Amino acid sequence: MLDLTGKNALVTGIANNRSIAWGIAQQLHKAGANLGVTYLPDEKGRFEKKVAELVEPLQPTLFLPCDVQNEAQIQATFEAIREKWGRLDCLIHCLAFASKESLSGDFSSVSRQDFTQAIEISAYSLISLSRAAKPLMTEGGSIVTLTYLGGVRVIPNYNTMGIAKAALEMNVRYLASELGPQQVRVNGISAGPIRTLASSAVGGILDMIHHVETVAPLRRTVTQGEVGNTAAFLCSDLASGITGQILYVDAGYEIMGM
Repeated sequence: MLDLTGKNALVTGIANNRSIAWGIAQQLHKAGANLGVTYLPDEKGRFEKKVAELVEPLQPTLFLPCDVQNEAQIQATFEAIREKWGRLDCLIHCLAFASKESLSGDFSSVSRQDFTQAIEISAYSLISLSRAAKPLMTEGGSIVTLTYLGGVRVIPNYNTMGIAKAALEMNVRYLASELGPQQVRVNGISAGPIRTLASSAVGGILDMIHHVETVAPLRRTVTQGEVGNTAAFLCSDLASGITGQILYVDAGYEIMGM
C-alpha cells in the first residue's frame, strides 16, 4: 500500500476546491503525509481566508504566503520549512498563469510583457522553488509539477501557455539530471482537461472536455483525485526508479491520432 507517513510535503497552487492542487493535497494527506500549504497573498487577504478554510480538515502544520514572483517570499517559505520540519521530502508545484490576451487571437500578437510573465510564473517558478528546496531534501525526495498536452501540441486558445508548459517540461528533465545524484526525483503529470479556476480562462474549455469524453479510450476525462493519486505515487517509494518523466493522466487521450 502507498504510505507517505513521516514525509513532509509542501503543496503550492491551491485556489479553491476545484484546484488540481487540492486533489493532490487530499491524496497526500490520505496517504499519511505531513502537509504544508502555500497561498498567493493579496492586499485583502481573500486567498488566505479561502484556502485556510478549505485545507483546515487536512490539518497542515505549515500555512504560508508565497508569491513566486517575490524571491524574498520564496526564501521565507523555505526558511520556515527548515525551522519547523528540518527537511522537505515532497514539493508539489501547481502554479501557472497567462493573461487572457495571450491565450487567444494570433499567437504572433502576444506582447513581450505577457510572454515573459507567463514563463516566469508557469515555468521559472519550478526552478526557483527547486533551488530553495534542494538544501532541505537531505534524505532524497520528490518534486512533482503539472503540465498539459498543449506543451507538445497546438491546442486552440492555449497559445502562450503552451510555450510555458513546453519550457516547464524541459525544466523537469534538467532538474532531474541535476538533482538525481542527491536522490531527488523530478517528474511532471500531464493531466487531461479539468474544469478549474485556471482552465476557465481557456476559451472553449467545456468543448475540450466534451471532446476528450468522446475520443479518449476511457470515454471520459479525469478527476482531481485521479491526478492526486498519481502525485502521491510519484512522491512515494513505489516510484523510486522514476525521474525526469512526464506521466499522462488523461484517460488515454494523448495516444489518439483522431
